[in-house]
Amino acid sequence: MVALATLFVVTRIPLGDTLVYRAEGQAVVNGTSLYDFVTTEWKLPATYPPFAAILFVPTTWLPVTAMKVCFFIGNLALLALLVRLSWRFAKLPKRPELVTAATAFAIWLEPVFQTFVYGQINLVLACLVLWDLTRPQGSLGKGVALGIAAGIKLTPAIFIVYLLITGKVRNGLTALASFVATVLFGILVLPSASLDFWTRRMFETDRVGKVWIVDNQSLQGLLARAMNSMEPGLVWFACAVVVGLAGLWVARRAVRAGQEEWGIVAVALTMLLVSPISWSHHWVWCVPLLALLLAEGRYRLSIVLAVLFTARSFWAFPHQGDTDIAYGLWAQPALSPYPLLGLALLGWLAWRLRAAKATPVSASAT
Repeated sequence: MVALATLFVVTRIPLGDTLVYRAEGQAVVNGTSLYDFVTTEWKLPATYPPFAAILFVPTTWLPVTAMKVCFFIGNLALLALLVRLSWRFAKLPKRPELVTAATAFAIWLEPVFQTFVYGQINLVLACLVLWDLTRPQGSLGKGVALGIAAGIKLTPAIFIVYLLITGKVRNGLTALASFVATVLFGILVLPSASLDFWTRRMFETDRVGKVWIVDNQSLQGLLARAMNSMEPGLVWFACAVVVGLAGLWVARRAVRAGQEEWGIVAVALTMLLVSPISWSHHWVWCVPLLALLLAEGRYRLSIVLAVLFTARSFWAFPHQGDTDIAYGLWAQPALSPYPLLGLALLGWLAWRLRAAKATPVSASAT
């Protein structure tokens, strides 16, 4: 952790996404247009729902440097929490020294490290979702945190579908109601921005970034680079539908087989695959994945995946301009390791569940 902090100070890492969040909060405070500005040297726009912009208002209360320090420290705390939640999620033995060592190692996983570099909110979203899904059935407000996560960034909403199709209807409806509440709150506070986002901006993928660059480790990014095309279009859409349905089927099958942890991981992988853009730092779900593999005693596989998530292979390729889509099929495993891994893991889960005995869903789950 000291090494990471020293690196940030020496290299003056700008935390570009944190500055976007601050600009969004400032737009709310000033009453200016939320989706018409760009900020930072990279000309980044606002891409999250109005509810998220409202939550970013406190970032305007501090000087920029102090805000960056708060984000850095906050992400350290959130990483420690995610590791702890993952430890409990995987039912690993309670060993504080091992949890601390795992947290120190997890910093250098590429998705986690890039979350620190950009000052992103991936860790808070993962913590909200994982904490909520692993709470005991019948817990007060179970589903609310998931709904809030979906209200901040839409992609976690797939977990609401997961709850509904696996028989956890009460939790799913609670999460859905919580999500709707975030939308209504955004409409109440920012009616014009809400109309703009929900009718137009949420469909503008190009606002988020170019789908074909190596940063995008989603299914669409994989297909764009493999096809040497900036716009895979209908090919991607058809594949996304198939992968989305297959991933949810695997998750449902896992729950019915009494392997709910793998069901949650399957949904996370599906979310990252079918999202039009999943930047490499969105893959912080590698933390609970590695914990689950360790809990099953799959040490060799854990080591292989840990290496994959620290190798940063796609950053090794020159990618100025449109060179990201100039490489042949031989380079795709290095250019798109995360989506290829996600597809392989979903296939592996389907294979291991093929003969698993289904168990009836508990009535208490509804």
